[in-house]
Amino acid sequence: MNSLFLIPINKGLCWLLLVLFVVMSCVNDRDFDILNKTCNTDLKANTSFSDIKGLYTGETIQIHEDLIIEGYVVSSDVTGNFFGVLHFQDTPSNPTEAFQIEIDLRDSHLFFAVGDNIRIKLKGLYLGKSKGVYKIGGVFTSFGNISVGRLPSNAVFEHVFVSCDDKQDIVPTIIDISELAIITAGSLVEINNVEFFQDELGLSFAVEKKETLRLLVDCDDNEIEIRNSGYSDFQANLVPEGSGSIIGLLINENNEFYIQIRALEDISFTNERCEDVIDEFTSQAIFFTELADPHNKAKARFIEIYNASDTLLSLNSWQIVRYTNASLEVSSSLDLSAYNIAGKSTLVVAANTEEFLNVYGFSPDVMGGSNSPADSNGDDNLQLIDPFGTVIDVFGVVGVDGSGTDHEFEDGRAFRKLEVKTGNSSYTITEWVLYNDTGGEGTINEPQIAPEDYTPKARE
Repeated sequence: MNSLFLIPINKGLCWLLLVLFVVMSCVNDRDFDILNKTCNTDLKANTSFSDIKGLYTGETIQIHEDLIIEGYVVSSDVTGNFFGVLHFQDTPSNPTEAFQIEIDLRDSHLFFAVGDNIRIKLKGLYLGKSKGVYKIGGVFTSFGNISVGRLPSNAVFEHVFVSCDDKQDIVPTIIDISELAIITAGSLVEINNVEFFQDELGLSFAVEKKETLRLLVDCDDNEIEIRNSGYSDFQANLVPEGSGSIIGLLINENNEFYIQIRALEDISFTNERCEDVIDEFTSQAIFFTELADPHNKAKARFIEIYNASDTLLSLNSWQIVRYTNASLEVSSSLDLSAYNIAGKSTLVVAANTEEFLNVYGFSPDVMGGSNSPADSNGDDNLQLIDPFGTVIDVFGVVGVDGSGTDHEFEDGRAFRKLEVKTGNSSYTITEWVLYNDTGGEGTINEPQIAPEDYTPKARE
């Protein structure tokens, strides 16, 4: 009795195991080898990337002509950092054009591997542009507006074909971060001598389930962000602490550049981190030399500072601050970090760039703006401050309204005497020649007219 009862149970168990084996054998796995794929020898490209981009006139369109483009696959979803998109460039090395096709195909790397030469039949596909990036694919409609969407998986193989040519080695274009604007966006690049920004160390590549940007810097403090998917296989891995090279797709969206890797193997940070670049310094050789409040052109106000040394100096973290009238609080400030000042040269800060150009015939070095330190009406006090908070040079006395005093240049001009070679943190009237509309305390009552009474950028 018992043996007869056990026979059907064993058979059922065997069938169950067989079904489980078949099902498990069919499960997708990113670690599987590339499938044996069929290739196509018949399709030939008959148009270029640039010609296709030229069809776009501001609105998403459907392509009705029998057009075919070809390219070389450079992206991969093998680790999940790319999803629903296939990037390809026009040549295996030194590309001049790149494109992307939106596809609804999971594990597309099993069918379209990096280096494959693909041919795309464009008839029936849609062409559009989003965030400055040209795309082809299916169609997506929202509130009556159409845009490029993912091409359904069953249609992918009706449009995208792998040629029978041998797979090519894709050679990344080696670039510096400073060269991003001249490199083909959407192509594979390699950036050397980079590292993750100090504040990123100890963090994972991405926040789980969220697209995350991490900052990369080179040894000259140039920056680019790396974009990582919160669903990628390496999402939880900590960013490496060293420096070295990174290979990835150069993405340009709305003139913002990113790099996106395909796998952790695209990063090789085996070197020591760059030493911090220190370009913050102090120097008494930088000081105010001319302040302008023209009687006839109030919008043509400016400040001129001068570098009396023979060496170009960075103004990183330097600033000019203004104390309006008798105020003891800073009324406005101007960060000079973006500028250098050459040896024996000036830096001119204008209150209004357009008016300065119209009046003096050339553009200023810095646009200060309305209510900036450069927009003083002549009875305010100014300080030039170094990166360490030290006052290097001053005009006027903080807390004292300049009207009628020895530091008034209302409707006039304050000119630093040529024999002055260093800044002075205490206001000294004997270092200045002042013109105004009152003539108080050793100043000259002689309103000044722009441009003839002023000498911006002509210290020596």
